[in-house]
Amino acid sequence: MSRAVWQVLADKGFGGLTLRAVAAELGSTTGLLTHYFPSKRELLRHALDVAQEQGERLARPDAGAEGLAGLRAALLFVLPLTPEATVMNRVWVSFWDAALGDPELTAYEARRYERWRGLLRPHVEAALRRGELAAGSDVDDVVAGAAAFGHGVVTQALFDPDRFPPERQVALVDQYIAALR
Repeated sequence: MSRAVWQVLADKGFGGLTLRAVAAELGSTTGLLTHYFPSKRELLRHALDVAQEQGERLARPDAGAEGLAGLRAALLFVLPLTPEATVMNRVWVSFWDAALGDPELTAYEARRYERWRGLLRPHVEAALRRGELAAGSDVDDVVAGAAAFGHGVVTQALFDPDRFPPERQVALVDQYIAALR
């Protein structure tokens, strides 16, 4: 069932995630599916869990890198550089619409962004300790800027892949990291 939910998310995004679409993907009836998901909200919660699991399956590159090298690796990790990462990003971006209209989902997304910034923070702190950033740099501001930069590149690459192919995305990250020095 999780595979069917993921396939619908990958093909149609959260906006196309319906009990009917998942049932069709399963070759089942909506009646059978409502036994597991009595409401669209329950289906959506399951879809978020599936999306999180899929994201965790992607290998994190350069996991041992520190400082700006670690920040670079973390930013590259979220970019749509591979077909799998592109699907993952399409799913998450399609979720934004649902999240903006539902306080519970907004809180879920806010926690996800908090975790994302929490993953970036140790790299920024290490960069500051190692002298890779200007003394006195505000860690919170650098972390917030890096998260915003990364998601900005994700959004542009999803909506304009011809102008933002993987090579350009990597070059933009490299330019961003160089500008932080």
